[in-house]
Amino acid sequence: MAHPSQLGFQDAASPVMEELLHFHDHALMIVFLISTFVLYIIVMMMTAKTTNKYILDSQEIEIIWTFLPALILILIALPSLRILYIMDEINDPHLTIKAMGHQWYWSYEYTDYEDLAFDSYMIPTQDLAPGQFRLLEADHRMVVPVESPIRVLVSAEDVLHSWAVPSLGMKMDAVPGRLNQTAFIAARPGVFYGQCSEICGANHSFMPIVVEAVPLEHFENWSSLMLEDA
Repeated sequence: MAHPSQLGFQDAASPVMEELLHFHDHALMIVFLISTFVLYIIVMMMTAKTTNKYILDSQEIEIIWTFLPALILILIALPSLRILYIMDEINDPHLTIKAMGHQWYWSYEYTDYEDLAFDSYMIPTQDLAPGQFRLLEADHRMVVPVESPIRVLVSAEDVLHSWAVPSLGMKMDAVPGRLNQTAFIAARPGVFYGQCSEICGANHSFMPIVVEAVPLEHFENWSSLMLEDA
């Protein structure tokens, strides 16, 4: 999760988020080089006492500053399109979970099981255990197996919500009457926090998302206990 005064993204916990981090660094370096070059030109024009007539009127320079920005845009667009296609691909998911947004909590339904469903509410501040995070902990976590393709079906019961977990590279709008889908693979065990990213009402900031990635054996034990309790 994020740390105080953190400037960058959270550590990647999925292959998609790793690709997004690489693309961010790639685009940021291009922006940095362009900004440095433009600043250098501005400083030189303001401080130089001589004028080069070939800069003021030159067909070669016109061609360069027409094709160079086009080339830079291509260098940014191609990796971006590649990541978009990667994020849209959902190949043979091992598990499908339906996340439904309510005012103001999430409910999860494991559609591959007959009766595995539960609501996930934020834990009030006065009920937090030592080490738990305020406004981020939920009484029931969405538990998933590690290194397994997980498909998430996202919708809403009342108003617009958004199911988002930054470290997994996940953000999908929950629209009433519409079923959106996305997928992720948790690359390592851990607990990953997110929140509703849509301004959905008075308690918008009080519907956290907690995804716990565990080994497959632990997931099977958890699902068995949940089915027994149901």
